[in-house]
Amino acid sequence: MKSDSKQSANTLGDWAKIALEKHFQKTIQYEEDVLSDRDPEALHQMRVGMRRLRSAAKGFAPALDLPKAARHSQIGKISRSLGSLRDLDVLLETLETDYDQDALPEVEKEAFKRAIILLKSERNQAFDAVRETLNSEIYFSFKNSLADWLNGPTYGEMALLPIQDILPDLLLPEVSDLFLHPGWLLGIKTKKGKVKIHNLTETEVEELFANQGETLHDLRKQVKRVRYQMSLFKKFYGEAYSEYVEDLKEIQEVLGKMQDSVVLAETLSRVLGCNLQETLPTLAEKLLENRYLSWLEWQPLHQKYLKPEIRDQFRLELLYPYSSSKSKKAGKKKKKG
Repeated sequence: MKSDSKQSANTLGDWAKIALEKHFQKTIQYEEDVLSDRDPEALHQMRVGMRRLRSAAKGFAPALDLPKAARHSQIGKISRSLGSLRDLDVLLETLETDYDQDALPEVEKEAFKRAIILLKSERNQAFDAVRETLNSEIYFSFKNSLADWLNGPTYGEMALLPIQDILPDLLLPEVSDLFLHPGWLLGIKTKKGKVKIHNLTETEVEELFANQGETLHDLRKQVKRVRYQMSLFKKFYGEAYSEYVEDLKEIQEVLGKMQDSVVLAETLSRVLGCNLQETLPTLAEKLLENRYLSWLEWQPLHQKYLKPEIRDQFRLELLYPYSSSKSKKAGKKKKKG
């Protein structure tokens, strides 16, 4: 099925194309700056563009007939290369701006300086990998295939459905996957079928990260996917919907701070080939403190989204997009009830 470029954006297919085009254009506009390695922000923006593009390609998959080179799995391969470089940029920036090496004891300063040098060396290697990726046949094929598709898109039959009628079916599975994620169960206790947040000590939080930190990291990735998908459809919902999207952003950020602290500690131990507590005890203690503060910041959001009534309200909000007479009538009935 061919899309009529003059058609108003009313169908699932229309909105799929809008999303893909928006994120594709954002991605390629930073390509030259990334290759010249002039500005770390360009890399960040290109990575975000690729992530959102991948999320859109996956989320709209029922309506799309994309060429193999432009599907979300291929986008993911390119995005991972950008991600490795960006992660090193973040680690270096964090070390150089958030942790004052002059405040370290003399015995720790040399190890800190050596870690910076080693990370910069790894960063150079990661940049070489990105340059190779962006000059590879895989990347050229992705870019050309998606550009060709945008010029003459083809869809599956699902693309013909009105966007308002199918939005709940598009969004609810993603939100259900989020609410069923085991990351919500970390740091809680259940008693007689009721859930209660357990106030963990700093030591208990460290044990949790040591044993189940990857689960929290995966929860953040699921939050990000849902946030990206929901952000596309703000115009079809009201203020409450936008507030949920903002909550997801806040959750993503606070979980990200915890993860960044874990990654920084692990990376320093790896590049220095040592136990961080022994070689850089002052810095290691500061990382533990920051991680615990982020954990405390996470608790109100964690508690909020464990409440059944909050989850019910979230789901109900997704059921009634605007600009659909059927949905408006259902919404009025819901309010009267």
